[in-house]
Amino acid sequence: MPGRREGLVTKNGVGVGGSRIVVAIGIGILCGCAFAFLFPGGFFASSAVITRPNTGIKSRQVSSSPCESPERINMLKSELALMTEKNAELKKQARELSTKLQLAEQGVDQAQKQFLTLGMQHKAGPFGTVKGLRTNPMIISDESVNPTLSKILEKIAVRKELIVALANSNVHEMLKFWVDNIKRVGVPNYLVVALDKETERFCKSNDVPVYRRPPDQNVDSIGKTGGNHAVSGLKFNILREFLQLGYSILLSDIDIVCLQNPFDHLFRDSDVESMSDGHNNMTAYGYNDVFDEPSMGWARYAHTMRIWVYNSGFFFIRPTLPAIELLDRVAYRLSHEPKSWDQAVFNEELFFPSHPGYEGLHAAKRTMDIYQFMNSKVLFKTVRKDARLRKLKPVVVHANYHPDKLQRMKAVVEFYVDQKQNALETFPDGSDW
Repeated sequence: MPGRREGLVTKNGVGVGGSRIVVAIGIGILCGCAFAFLFPGGFFASSAVITRPNTGIKSRQVSSSPCESPERINMLKSELALMTEKNAELKKQARELSTKLQLAEQGVDQAQKQFLTLGMQHKAGPFGTVKGLRTNPMIISDESVNPTLSKILEKIAVRKELIVALANSNVHEMLKFWVDNIKRVGVPNYLVVALDKETERFCKSNDVPVYRRPPDQNVDSIGKTGGNHAVSGLKFNILREFLQLGYSILLSDIDIVCLQNPFDHLFRDSDVESMSDGHNNMTAYGYNDVFDEPSMGWARYAHTMRIWVYNSGFFFIRPTLPAIELLDRVAYRLSHEPKSWDQAVFNEELFFPSHPGYEGLHAAKRTMDIYQFMNSKVLFKTVRKDARLRKLKPVVVHANYHPDKLQRMKAVVEFYVDQKQNALETFPDGSDW
């Protein structure tokens, strides 16, 4: 065996078997190059798996060869275009589903907050112990609605509450009197929404917190020429942004005299807490009014429930869904019913129940104490003539029943602040036209 191995090696050190292998490899390479040149598509009709751009979808594509017809190529191109279009549609649907998922997550978060507010389900307790829920949960604030206003409110509001009044250049004297009384009772959280440049300058020169809305054709026209009713209707649009930012607002007309801090006398248990136009307990808080129709014979007496309207010039509104819905309803009707009165619409939307063709507003409401939050009819017709009621000091007095507003407002300050006992005597009960 050793002698046989040595016989296979040449004198140059290269084995015969090794030279044969080298030759075979060289022939193989030459044959491969020849076949590659002659058959670039391979021996068989090959197909390749490709991944279409931006889809991640794999498909088989038949490689083109000289034997394929132009019609086949065009068909494949059309198929590719259709799949690209379908892919774009799928991506659009994916974005829409993602948006819906985000909204659903927000809804779940809101539902969880509402659940925490409302509490767990309970069994009804013994007779006389069951009490329904009084307060709707507040919404999640959204600072993106009005970042400028949001920054102003962060500096002014106290516990996310503030007094807001709207004013234009027609009422600067009354506005100054309103502000002086606000300052005198020590209310720091108040803001004037200026409807024109003149009012904005007036507020800044008198150190009054002011907010001027961005230019708006409707707002600007009312700010320049609008009367009391026009400005009153505008406030429902403006208040919506305050509520969306998560703030509770005590809306005040400027014909109101503030004698105490009103925030110390609110209950905060309803969506809307409002001053009444009623002049006694029956008219302000409701009563059973019997309607008599003799022609009905035995059924001639029909019982009705009546209540005098809430005053839309002074009310506390919390940032809840029913409260915002109320503002939307009133603003919509005022913009589509030119002859409507904002206070009438405000009360109709608050009180009308659901009935065929109409879905009532599911809002909680509270009537303010008429001797604390007093209208001028209560003051001049009743209180000033009653020795016991004269001793009560109201929180605010609203000169809503009389046209000589500023004169009566000044008399109110003289009577309750300066202790001038005859300050109210010279005025008639009603309007002196």
